[in-house]
Amino acid sequence: MNELKRIMLVEDSARDVELTLAALEEHNLANEVIVTRDGAEALDYLYRRGSFATRGPGNPAVILLDIKMPKVDGLEVLRHLKADSSLNMIPVVMLTSSREEKDLIESYRLGVNAYVVKPVDFDKFVKVVSELGLFWAVINETPPGSIKQRN
Repeated sequence: MNELKRIMLVEDSARDVELTLAALEEHNLANEVIVTRDGAEALDYLYRRGSFATRGPGNPAVILLDIKMPKVDGLEVLRHLKADSSLNMIPVVMLTSSREEKDLIESYRLGVNAYVVKPVDFDKFVKVVSELGLFWAVINETPPGSIKQRN
């Protein structure tokens, strides 16, 4: 049996974190979900800095990334990830409330794998998040070595 792949959620809204975790749980996705509250914390996790310096090995199978966040926004996180050969193969899905065309275009220019606008309706939100989790963390095949921690 394959080990469950880790999902990383980068989201500053406590409500959206709670809804996302509930949606994944409701659809029986037992994957570990790492939650970071802003872009700076996400980068610290991925680069094993600060409070994450001693975290276990391995990278997430997918990163669900908000755009509008304090400290470091989602586009800057995406820019760092796609410029780093040890992280650039991790699929990144923008899961955001931003419908701004410039955010959509810049996300794809930087190499995002998907751009999903968060539905306002709870039932639709649950459906979207559970389908994202199922596809990216269960169905999708990641390149060899992309989930393993590189030193």
